Amino acid sequence: MLEKYPRIAILISTKNRCEDLLFTIGKIRHLINENLSCVIFDDGSSDDTSEKVKAQFPEVMLLKNKISKGYIYCRNKMLNETNADFAISLDDDAHFLIENPIEIIKNHFQANPNCGLMAARIFWGKEKIRYTDIDENQQVVKSYVGCGHVWRIDAWRDIPNYPEWFEFYGEENFASLQLFKKKWEVHYVPELLVQHRVDMKERAKSTKNSAFRYRRSIRADWFNYFMFFPISKIPRKLGYSIWMQCKNKIFKGNLKVVSPLLLAIFDLFTSIPKLIVNRNPLTSEEYDNYLKLNEAKIYWKPEK
Repeated sequence: MLEKYPRIAILISTKNRCEDLLFTIGKIRHLINENLSCVIFDDGSSDDTSEKVKAQFPEVMLLKNKISKGYIYCRNKMLNETNADFAISLDDDAHFLIENPIEIIKNHFQANPNCGLMAARIFWGKEKIRYTDIDENQQVVKSYVGCGHVWRIDAWRDIPNYPEWFEFYGEENFASLQLFKKKWEVHYVPELLVQHRVDMKERAKSTKNSAFRYRRSIRADWFNYFMFFPISKIPRKLGYSIWMQCKNKIFKGNLKVVSPLLLAIFDLFTSIPKLIVNRNPLTSEEYDNYLKLNEAKIYWKPEK
């Protein structure tokens, strides 16, 4: 049974994106009160982030690394040290598009004791949107998006930390599979609407950025195959993944992915010792049940 007034924290990790961060805090400031705290973790910024947050938002709790240790390190530290019952995790360029997120969060966790994590509906884009009507239903899903989700802290404490050696991408799938092993559920709750202020077209134009994200994304999938899937399933899953990258990208002339794909394969082989140490495989029955879950809801677009 939850307390009448459960403690809630908003946790945000940031690095050198001061303007985005200040905008986000401004959007959530009205939520902060005696039962809801906001923690900002400045991961070694060089753009005066900490100074500006202190000056403009003194009610915010500020943590700082003098030298960057990575956003997964920051997320682990904030989640491990919070005294909240629920922890809202937002990116520094993401904010709620609804007025009552706290009531939605409290009511959903109260009504669903097996829910370890709530995944928000995510709108990706910088433009303002008029229509936010819900065209989806709540459902149990395989995973969630890092820029907007809510932890039940009891569930977080029931699983291992995010693996810092993932560096970027894939830690959400890692945590979701750990939750699944512990009989916790990830719930997609479309009423909980978040805007992630990212211009996807602009992001795609950056060859260096795209290659970095591609390498991290695909290798993270492989890491999770090796740590969680039954041994008999891994060769086919890995082979199919590589084949699809060749078929859908390389054979169609997208040679920009060749180098990051080869680097991802190299990362996989050099990470084998870590994968063995952290292996927590699903049983055959668990694997079959996991495959029956709905896919993670990553992108949402409003109807025009």
